[in-house]
Amino acid sequence: MTERTSTYEGEKLSIVYDRKLCIHVGECGRGNRDLFDVSKDPWCDPDAVSVEEAVDVVERCPSGALVYTRKDGGRQEKAPEHNDISVSQDGPLYVWGELEIDGRGEQGSPFRAALCRCGASGNKPFCDGSHVGAEFKDSGAVGQHGPGIEAKGGTLTVKRAPNGPLLLSGNFTIRASSGRVAFEGTKAALCRCGASKNKPFCDGAHSTIGFSAE
Repeated sequence: MTERTSTYEGEKLSIVYDRKLCIHVGECGRGNRDLFDVSKDPWCDPDAVSVEEAVDVVERCPSGALVYTRKDGGRQEKAPEHNDISVSQDGPLYVWGELEIDGRGEQGSPFRAALCRCGASGNKPFCDGSHVGAEFKDSGAVGQHGPGIEAKGGTLTVKRAPNGPLLLSGNFTIRASSGRVAFEGTKAALCRCGASKNKPFCDGAHSTIGFSAE
């Protein structure tokens, strides 16, 4: 356990919570109050439900703040077959896939992440909930179709252009906030300064506003 993480040990699995990645979406608490209950201390009890139910709830966490390790020889979490990016309304990019994210290190799940697109996060490239205080507004519409993909899955690499966008490479699908499959391709530059007029894509606005980030 570190200052940013807490580990909850159960008989058949352990659950690690990375508080710096948590943006309080609430999938855990609403998934099962016996497993995650903020009114209790400790708030997580891995033995309160079946292993399979605990695994299911942890894998719902879209920010990757929750991960588990099984002790019973059962299946561990693996990358989904498709790399998906969901553009949330007034919020982050939710990314699922076989992820290689520049700047991640050992933070959170390798298969789930919430990436900042408002420009205000103190934990870039990850979202830390700052979009709420920054009053970031974007409906999550996606206007481009993309060139398409010939395969699905595989590694999705996310790099940070210094003082610029997120650079994606690999097979991926971008979904609008409505859930519509909007863009499919193997490369894209996605806005992370919050100022693009062509969200979620970069339009060079970071240079105009003097956006500064690694």
